[in-house]
Parts: sequence; C-alpha cells; structure tokens
Amino acid sequence: MTFESDFLQPIISGGSVPDETTLEMMRLSLFDWAACGRAGADEPVSRIVRAMILAEGGRGECALFGGGAAPMRGAALVNGTVSHALDYDDTHFAHIGHPSVAVCSAALAVGQSVGASFDDILMAALIGAEVSVRVGVWLGRAHYQTGFHQTATAGCFGAAAAAARLLGCDADQSGHAIGLAATRASGLKAQFGTMGKPYNAGIAASNGVEVALLARAGFQARTDALSCALGFGETHAGVATQVPGGWLFPDISHKFHACCHGLHAMLEALGHIRVDPDNVEKVEIFTHSRWLTVCNQPAPSTGLGAKFSYRMTAAMCLAGVSTAALDSYSDATCADPRLTALREKVTVIADDTLAETAARVKVTAGGKIQLGEHDLSTPIPMDKRADKLRAKAAAMLGDRAAESLWQAVRQGDTAALLTV
Repeated sequence: MTFESDFLQPIISGGSVPDETTLEMMRLSLFDWAACGRAGADEPVSRIVRAMILAEGGRGECALFGGGAAPMRGAALVNGTVSHALDYDDTHFAHIGHPSVAVCSAALAVGQSVGASFDDILMAALIGAEVSVRVGVWLGRAHYQTGFHQTATAGCFGAAAAAARLLGCDADQSGHAIGLAATRASGLKAQFGTMGKPYNAGIAASNGVEVALLARAGFQARTDALSCALGFGETHAGVATQVPGGWLFPDISHKFHACCHGLHAMLEALGHIRVDPDNVEKVEIFTHSRWLTVCNQPAPSTGLGAKFSYRMTAAMCLAGVSTAALDSYSDATCADPRLTALREKVTVIADDTLAETAARVKVTAGGKIQLGEHDLSTPIPMDKRADKLRAKAAAMLGDRAAESLWQAVRQGDTAALLTV
C-alpha cells in the first residue's frame, strides 16, 4: 500500500519511532484529556449526548465519562463531546486544533473494546494525534480561515489512524480508513460558543472509529481521497502545505485558562499587570488577525460565549476574576455591571507582525501606561508542565481524584482513566 502523501506514511506504518520525551508528552496530554472529561461530565451538552447514546442500548463495553457504557462508536461520540465540553483541553498551534479530544476518545473506546494494553493505547493515541496535526498542517490556514473546525476535520483523520492501529488494520486497510475519513470528516467554526463545538469533537472521534471498523471489514475507498481532484483538500480550501519532518505533536500547548486557547497569550500578558480596575481608562489588545474570527465575541451574554471573548476575559482578568476557574464563565459574570463597564474599555487590534501564539497588551490606568506581552510557544520544562497540569486537575476534580488519575496514567491503568 502506498499512501497518498508521504507526510502520513511513516507515522501510520510505524516507521517513525518516538523518543521518550514525545511519549511523555502524550502521557501528559492523556492525563489532561481525562481530567477535562471527568470535569465536563455534567455539562448540559454532555448529559444530552450521553443520554442519547445510553438510550440506544446495545452491548456496552466502553466506559463513558459520567457513567455508563456503550459500544465503540457511541463511546467515542460521548467521550469526545464531553472532554471538549469545557474547552479546557490541549491545542496544537501548527494547525489550530485540539488533537486529544477526538483521538484519545477514539483510542480509549477501541482499546477498551479489544482489550488493548495501556502502552498500545498510548502509542495509538500518539500516532493519531500526530496524523491529526500533520493533516491540519497540510490543509493549511486557508482551511481554518474558510470556517472549518480543525479539531473535527483533521481530528477525524487522526481518530481513524488511532482506531485502525488498535483494530490491527494492515497497511491497505489503514489506507482505506484514511481515504474514507475524507468523506466523513466535518465540523464548522460557526458552532463556536455553542454546544455544537464540543459535539464536533465527538463526531470526529466517532467517525474515526467507524471508518476504521469498515476498513478492517474490507470496505474500500479512494486511498488518495485527501489530496485527489475533488478530494477533501480541494473541496475544503486545502492548500497542500509542505509538512516538516520529525514528530510535530511534542509542540502541543496545554491550557491553563478555561477558555479558547486564542485568548491565553493575552491573559498571560495581562497577568503581569497590576491596576485598580476602577481606574482603568483604556485597554488595547494586539493579536494576530486569525483569532478575530475565533474568539472575538464583543459582548457575550453566556458563560460559554465568554470563553470566546477577548474583551470579556480581559475584563475578568483585570478585575481579579480567575480565568482558570470553571465557574468564572457564567451568565452572571457576563451580566456583572462592573465587568461589562470594564469590557467596554477594551479594544482588540489585529497585528499580523505577531505570531499566532503571541499577544501584546497596553493598559492605561490613572494616566499611566503599562505594557505586557507573551508568546505561548515559549518552552515549559517537562517537570513544570506536569506540575501545572496536576494543579489544574486538582482545581477541577479535587486533590484526591486528581492524584488517583495521575497514578492511573503513571501506572498504566486504563480502566481508571474515565472513572474515579
């Protein structure tokens, strides 16, 4: 089997072997994914999708965040949706997407169903996440700017790769799974700020499992459907960007604020500024223009909408409202007169001299100007990253549950990932 594009073949075939640092980054992302899934299990979107799948019945061998079990596709749909419900999961800026929610959800569902070991699930998740990132890079920024949600579109290909590996698909079957994913991949940025955004991640996970199951059963598709004429790339604004060699996944960025990752560089920059919020006269946020169609809702009225608002989260940060706390993002926060007044003093300015991972801020208060800047691409030492992720999990789940989850990942206890 010759894959349509050599940027996928070494990863899917297992020809590229990850080093321990790359594997450790996947362990941290798996831990973070599970923490987000547990914490998001009672969100409205989570309850709705889980109830739908449980009502369908069927032999349920795969555990669900929030309780219950379901067959592979249903479990992938639920867990993909639930783990993205809080929008607190990892992001890869090479393609502006959340790899783990689709890929880990597919890998855990298939892994539980076939009785795979933790190490096999971890490797499948890493391969799937890498495929997701590479497809996203290959599609290019035009795909995202046109309105496609990379978490769902590129994520479907990654979920398919992870599922195919755990199902024991050979090279031909894996190629057909990737080709068939080109027909199933979908998801729109128009859903941002609604329940549709986390559902996009669930769709990608479920679709990835589905195409891998079909391919293993002998279902055939165009194996070049990603890049052929009238294929996914051509019809979804793909530009066939050159994909660099080596593993891309280790550049993953983890969230330490409970909102869209496009806001994090700004929040880190504002975090170093100390002002009396009542004395603020003007706040200027400089960011790359690509984010203006993603997280620039000017006056959100819901907590979910606030997660996609420069102005609202800037006001929260300056007023001392924790942007890391889940309960900060509420309808009441958006209606708080003090915060809305501060929000109206915030202006968002496009500056394409900045990297997509960077932001600058300028705060005028009491006649004085304070400046700040931050770039999310600045490396975080692995031990410090682990400490920050453990603290984040403890804040979401409580100390005991977070420690139990940490030990589950360190000890390779797959069954303990989704349930306390």
